[in-house]
Amino acid sequence: MKKIRVYGLIWAALAGVASLAAQPVPLIDSQTPVDWFFVFKFNAKSFPASCSAAQRKCSFGGQVQPYKDFSQQFAFASSANPQLQQGGACVGVTAADPIGATFGQLYNGKFFYVVWNDQFYGDPMATEFAPWGHSKGMLAWDSSGSGFVMQVSTPDWPGSGSSGNPRKTTGNTLGCIAGDDDIEVSQHFFALKLNSSDVMAVLNGLANASVVTDPKNPQIVNNGGPAAIQSAVNALGSKSASKLATQAKLSSGVTLISKASGLHVPPWQMVSSLLGGVPLRTANWWADPDEIPSTTASTPVACWDASLKTKPGAVDIATTGTWQGKAIGLKGGANPSGNHAKIGVSTGTQAYSIFGDMNQQGQLTTDCASSQNGRGGLFFVVNNAPLHDSVSALIKGESAPVN
Repeated sequence: MKKIRVYGLIWAALAGVASLAAQPVPLIDSQTPVDWFFVFKFNAKSFPASCSAAQRKCSFGGQVQPYKDFSQQFAFASSANPQLQQGGACVGVTAADPIGATFGQLYNGKFFYVVWNDQFYGDPMATEFAPWGHSKGMLAWDSSGSGFVMQVSTPDWPGSGSSGNPRKTTGNTLGCIAGDDDIEVSQHFFALKLNSSDVMAVLNGLANASVVTDPKNPQIVNNGGPAAIQSAVNALGSKSASKLATQAKLSSGVTLISKASGLHVPPWQMVSSLLGGVPLRTANWWADPDEIPSTTASTPVACWDASLKTKPGAVDIATTGTWQGKAIGLKGGANPSGNHAKIGVSTGTQAYSIFGDMNQQGQLTTDCASSQNGRGGLFFVVNNAPLHDSVSALIKGESAPVN
């Protein structure tokens, strides 16, 4: 009886591994699936040269780059523990961290995928500007249509979704991208488990936002699975004529917001409106040109649209935050203290954490199609009090002046 029980436990464990391998899911390490995770990678000013030479591996292609300033130290939260905790020193390079583990199962697996990025820098596509979407990420699914989405804020990464179709001219690992130091400033990553209906909702959001991808290029698209998903994938790579923002409540309870490029409004004021006019504090690439100042609930916003029924609440722009007693810079700008993450929290009675891919750049009253006003993008809204409180603490600090 004891041997039978042991064999049964071994078989159950092996079946669990097989099940994990059958569906791509968010992972916080090689053995731990979660429903979602959020990673905040710090900038080089806060935690300089966090990786040792031995730790800087190029697991997904490329060569270690001699960047002058860089950091791959990170904090992360997940559905298993929604409060931010200190991560390791070198995010994105092995299966021991959320980015490396999650991307690794896609890159080294046999899943279907779409990778999109408006800043591929020629491999495999040219960088695109307005009216293409300002959006970056990957979507992976299995034959049933279930999988995950991972929103990233890093230019030029990833540039391939499979080891069978590697990048041709540059690397595909954080810290190994030739000519583009996208680990100098802060970045964010948000991954979410999806069922087949969720995958369709994300694909519809990507199409509405006019994301940059190419369904005919196997380096960034491997189409398959349910016929409806295949059809939606084939429709990507085109500029949408939409002038709307869409919302979809996913099976996890997370809300997906998609802004069309033709909706010429300031992005984070739009998010506030769609969430019922809640006040927000956001940290993103806040820099010239066309940086939008902090606004109050009474700030005039003439660059608006009748489809947005609710007046936006205040949008406070964070310029500094704090982690473990150390001040961190949250302005934009290509310098060691810069921030290229795009995150926000509600500051009223709600407990929203918002992970987006749009900068707070554009106009409130004139030239309404300028900068991010005239581009598409995605926002994931998580209603979770411990996560909200933790992200709020991370971006608590000084603010941009009020308009």
